[in-house]
Formats: sequence, structure tokens, C-alpha cells
Amino acid sequence: MTSSEAGFRGISDSTGATLAAAARLRVAIPSVADRVAAELRLQLAEGLLLPGARLTESTISEELGVSRNTVREAFAELAAERLVVRQPNRGVFVASLGPGDIHDVYTVRRFLEVSAIRGGGSPERVAAVRAAIEEGRAAAAADDEEALGNANQHFHGAIAALAESPRLNTIMAQVLAEMRLFFHKATLDAHFYRSYLDDNEEICKALEAGELDRAGDLLLAYLDRSEEKQSAVHGD
Repeated sequence: MTSSEAGFRGISDSTGATLAAAARLRVAIPSVADRVAAELRLQLAEGLLLPGARLTESTISEELGVSRNTVREAFAELAAERLVVRQPNRGVFVASLGPGDIHDVYTVRRFLEVSAIRGGGSPERVAAVRAAIEEGRAAAAADDEEALGNANQHFHGAIAALAESPRLNTIMAQVLAEMRLFFHKATLDAHFYRSYLDDNEEICKALEAGELDRAGDLLLAYLDRSEEKQSAVHGD
């Protein structure tokens, strides 16, 4: 008997096996609410939902083809991640992050991204980092600042994905969403993201050359500069 099936002792073997199989299926397949939360998290990371914007259950349920109760569950998940806030008698709003949040997010990024890049990655994972660089250069050439911002997010997501850990990818999805929330204020400077293109290129070249310690050092210095810039923008 497997460890999962052992949890159903006291009932028949066949019933226990059936319940264990159902339990494994529930764990393997995300709930609809989880998928809605993932979609909203992605919209936050892609800059489609702005800080302070009001989110309505009816609109989102209609857009995504799910029940309002499902949207409510997704809101609860995002609220636990501090991506949205529920205001009594007013509704649910996209969070607006402060200076303390910025430092906390960068602390997580230093541990997560730098560790991931120092570990290297498969050729496919490294190619995904390069693809994000090319995406950014194409966006810059087209003067598409929104697409450039998305490419920068994809670059950092690809760095985290070097570790090939679904759990780290989940954490990074939340981090990317929080990043975009406080980047909105910085992007009042229309060329905000362009300043990162050359840094991203240098980091990627070190990664491709197998100079993993150097790639980690470059990324760490990059994150330090980025936090300083964000703190200045937000008045920390």
C-alpha cells in the first residue's frame, strides 16, 4: 500500500485506492480558482492591471467564463500574496506597494535569481534567457515601451526558470507581479526599461559562456542598482 492509500485505512482496499487516486488527481490538477489567480497574476506582471485599479467579480467572471464564487476564491489567494487588497464596503483593488515592500521583494530576488543563475541551466533554459534579450531589443527598435517592459519581466522569469523548479517558478510569478506594481511609477520615465537592456545582455553573455560566478556577480550588482533606483522613485 502506498503512503497516500495508507491514509484511508479502516475502509476497503478498493475504496481506499480509489480515494487515494482521486486525492492525487486533485493535487496534480490546479483548481479553477488557482487558474484564475494565475491569470490575474500574469496580467499584473504584464502591466495590464494598474496599482489602485478596482477589480469586480462580475466583470472578471464574465471575461474568464467562471463563476463569481471562483473569482472570489482567486481574490482571496491574491490577497494572501498582498497583490490585491479588499476594502470594506468598497471592493477589491490592485495593491499599491510602498518602500518597505520594495526592499523585501529585492531581498527575495537576490536569493532566488542569483542562486538560479549561479547554478547554470540546460541549453534550452539558457536559450530562453537569450530569447528574452532579443524580445527586448525588438521592442526597443519598435519604440514599444510596454513590450519592452514585458520582455524585461520575461528575462527575469527565464533566469528563475534556470533552476527548473516549479515551486521557485510559482514564487517568481508572484515576485514578477509585485515588481510590475512598483515599476509603474518609475515608468513615468518613458525610457525606464531601456537602461536595463545592456545589463541584461552582459549577464546573458556570461551565462552563455559558462561564467556562472561572474553572471551571478553581475546580476547581484544589477539588482542593487535597481533597488536604489526604485527606492529613489518611491521616496524611501
